[in-house]
Amino acid sequence: MRNKKKLLIEQLDKKLIHFKDAATVLVPQKGWVNTIRTSLNMTREQLGIKLDLTKGAIQKIEEREATGQITINKLKDVGNALEMKFVYGFIPKDGTVENLVSLKAEKLARKIVLRTNQNMKLENQGIGDEKITETIKELADEIKREMRKSLWD
Repeated sequence: MRNKKKLLIEQLDKKLIHFKDAATVLVPQKGWVNTIRTSLNMTREQLGIKLDLTKGAIQKIEEREATGQITINKLKDVGNALEMKFVYGFIPKDGTVENLVSLKAEKLARKIVLRTNQNMKLENQGIGDEKITETIKELADEIKREMRKSLWD
């Protein structure tokens, strides 16, 4: 990866690390809005007053959140009404963004090298397994340095 891209990825990983523990938290079946509101012993009508909405509208908000059909802005509004801060983020499945890029680069490099080697074998010019592994690693490093857009195809 070029220095600037590498630095951006390192900075992103530092920001996302704070969400790591959040990944272990299970979303309540009825959603956070309902769970927090009922835990605070707040009625839908009371929350509705804070948001200038009817209790029926609050019920719809809770239903939409539980089914994943609510907007981020609406969740922010509800969070403010509950005197809480709404937060969201993404967590890389493989630990860090840098790992994600490395895995994608290795996969792309393997595909390119093996395809090229197959063509070379047809012409009796194939290379050995050790050389294939070395070539894949070198190409993956080059792909990471260049941050090719083809990583995401």
